[in-house]
Amino acid sequence: MIMRVAFFILMSMGLIGFGTVAWVTTRPLGLGGPAATKVILVAAQAINAGSLLTSDDLQQKEIPVEEMTKEYNLDTPDSRRNLMGAMAKRSLGTGEAIRSDDLMRPTDHGFMAAVLSPGMRAVTINVDAASGSSGLIWPGDRVDLILTQMNNDPGAPLGRRISAHTVLTNVRVVAVDSQLVSAPNRNAAASLDAQNRTVTLEVDEDQAQRVAVGMRLGRLSVSVRASSTAGGNAKTDTKRDATFAQDILPDLIEKPAPAPVVPVVVAAPPPAPIADPPMRVFSGPGDPKEFKF
Repeated sequence: MIMRVAFFILMSMGLIGFGTVAWVTTRPLGLGGPAATKVILVAAQAINAGSLLTSDDLQQKEIPVEEMTKEYNLDTPDSRRNLMGAMAKRSLGTGEAIRSDDLMRPTDHGFMAAVLSPGMRAVTINVDAASGSSGLIWPGDRVDLILTQMNNDPGAPLGRRISAHTVLTNVRVVAVDSQLVSAPNRNAAASLDAQNRTVTLEVDEDQAQRVAVGMRLGRLSVSVRASSTAGGNAKTDTKRDATFAQDILPDLIEKPAPAPVVPVVVAAPPPAPIADPPMRVFSGPGDPKEFKF
């Protein structure tokens, strides 16, 4: 009898516990519980219409889940990577959500024509992963264009056979391998980094001709400028002196050949003239006479 009562008590307690768990899991959160949120990407600073997004333009913001729309971009590595180089079709204020319908992506039709400023041209140069800053350059960045060339004249001084000159400064990058910008995954982007790449720059007509000549003269590379210098159009650098190999390695400066050593000849004084011996004339015994001439 006691065993039967104990069995029924245990069964009752099990049913009560199971019912309690089922009730808790099916009940909504109380008013005092934390509200569900999503983390989205917003503008970290004011973004003007026509600007190309860079990493400095993005920051995260937490919003209630009920405010989330399909046009908002969640803060994920893929979302940040896909937004790099996209053009803002309208101006965005600081903290404003970045919506997909406010952007034009590099793969969209008419992207290049929409990105260029009035009267400007797009010129593309080939760079490798090293000269392209190993994938750290994105559309919207400002760079300097550097020409490196080699003088094959055997008569040229050794320290001046390799030179570098800044051709253009403050050039805006409008595209970096559109396939890389829209790469669906990180592995695809990494594989493109290891190969030759192309960088498209915004220049005027005269600067486009300079870039074309520079590609024939030697190797072009890009140097990223600080974000504080962004703004304005590209400038032609015609004042800065070129940097030669001897400026980097002074040992390449050819030193002038030493002057030949001329032996010093000391002229000996001329010998004293030899005096003529005196002439003796004897006019008789014991009476000699000397005559000198």
